Amino acid sequence: MNKDAMQAYHQAGISSANYANPHQLILMLMDGALERVAKAKGAILQKALAEKGKHLSNTIMIISGLNDCLDMDAGGELSKNLSELYDYMRRRLLQANLDNDPDALDEVASLLNEIRSAWVAIPRPVQEAHGKNMYRQVAQALAD
Repeated sequence: MNKDAMQAYHQAGISSANYANPHQLILMLMDGALERVAKAKGAILQKALAEKGKHLSNTIMIISGLNDCLDMDAGGELSKNLSELYDYMRRRLLQANLDNDPDALDEVASLLNEIRSAWVAIPRPVQEAHGKNMYRQVAQALAD
C-alpha cells in the first residue's frame, strides 16, 4: 500500500494516527471515508462538481487503503469477501461520479456503516490479542 496508505491516512484527516492503535487506525479510515461520502453527496445536491470529484477521489483512495490493509493470508474468506466489497464500493463511487447519483453514495455509506459496526463490535480482548499482528499488517502496508 506504501504511498496509497499514507495518502489514505492523510486524506482521512488523521493527525492523531501516530497515537492510535491499528484497530483505531482502521476505524479512522472508515470514518474518513464516510465523511467524504457525505460531503460528495452534498456537493452533488448543490451541483458543485469540482468538490464532488475531490471528495469521491479521496473516498476511493481511503477505501483502497482499507483494502490494502487486509491480510489475505490470515483473513481467508473474510478478507477475500471484504476485498470484493471494497472493489464494489469503488466501482459504485466511480458510477456515482459519472452519473451524479446520490443513491449510489447512500449505498456505499450503508455498506461502510455495516463494516464499521462490525469493526467496532470486536471485543477489546480480541483487539488486543490481534493488535500486534494488525500493527504489523498496517505497518507493512505503509512500507510497501
